[in-house]
Amino acid sequence: QVQLVESGGGLVQAGGSLRLSCVASGSFFRINIMGWYRQAPGKQRDLVASITRGGSINYADSVKGRFSISRDNAKNTAVLEMNSLKPEDTAVYFCNAEVSRLGTTGGDYWGQGTQVTVSS
Repeated sequence: QVQLVESGGGLVQAGGSLRLSCVASGSFFRINIMGWYRQAPGKQRDLVASITRGGSINYADSVKGRFSISRDNAKNTAVLEMNSLKPEDTAVYFCNAEVSRLGTTGGDYWGQGTQVTVSS
């Protein structure tokens, strides 16, 4: 099993910044992709940003230029820096990790989510 623990959510005014962190632990050989997704009430869960082990990054169009994702492969962590936050960024943010294992199948895992609320 793999455990993902997120931290750093909270309440911030529009234009402010927040930093989300995710730490992965458990049984895996390596983490291939780490990503952040978000889900607002009544909406589907959407990709915010993802980063491969080699450092290739993908952002949702809505956050380009405002959010930045990074990871530390040695510490199995991923960080999402969120700047110029808007009320429409309000959602529960989930960390995701796609892992591989030696001699058996890998898997796709989720954290428990952290609430981000941006007030206008």
